[in-house]
Amino acid sequence: MSQVPFYVSPEQLMKDRADFARKGIARGRSVVVLRYNEGILLLAENPSPTLHKIAEIYDRIGFAAVGKYNEFETMRQAGVRYADLRGYSYHRSDVTARGLTNAYAQTLAGVFTTESKPFEVELVVAELGLTADTDQLYRLSYDGSVIDETEHVAIGGQADDITATLKDLSTSALPLREVFDHGVRALATASSGTLAPQDLEAAVLDRNANGHRTFKRLSNAMMAQLRED
Repeated sequence: MSQVPFYVSPEQLMKDRADFARKGIARGRSVVVLRYNEGILLLAENPSPTLHKIAEIYDRIGFAAVGKYNEFETMRQAGVRYADLRGYSYHRSDVTARGLTNAYAQTLAGVFTTESKPFEVELVVAELGLTADTDQLYRLSYDGSVIDETEHVAIGGQADDITATLKDLSTSALPLREVFDHGVRALATASSGTLAPQDLEAAVLDRNANGHRTFKRLSNAMMAQLRED
């Protein structure tokens, strides 16, 4: 007796993959990235001191992610290699958030359409401009789609709630202390609890930094000081 081939329409296959990815992402704690008057703040609900959701990619480029750790860590490492190779082959100024975002988008889209399982990740690529009006924020979804943001962007299971909390807030005109407070409150509201410094991971891209590197992690003591000021 011959077996009838199992058929799934392309539309249903794509829908099933998208649902699978969204469910995996929704289980993770959220991240929010916000501009402030002297740079960009990357803030995550993350009690782990070693499994980072926030990282430095290059001189003025930061990375934030939610979802499956091994998958977004693979993306981070690929981004560092891309940036190092491009900066070495051409010039440091040729390493841009837009170029990195395009590379990430191609990878995510390729995995989503050709592999049996999509990446369960959402990413933010942030570039600190030489002036505030040239800052760049890009949000990437599991299927490679890209959205550019202006003031702030949230990713993860509670992204919609965080975005609603920050709606109409122009953080780029505010100092770091106020923006940090808004970010922590938004994360806490979305998670229905209070967040202490040890529950958070934070870093900044600081426009006032000396030298090439602008990325700086915020210690628990530094975060506590921001909340007290």
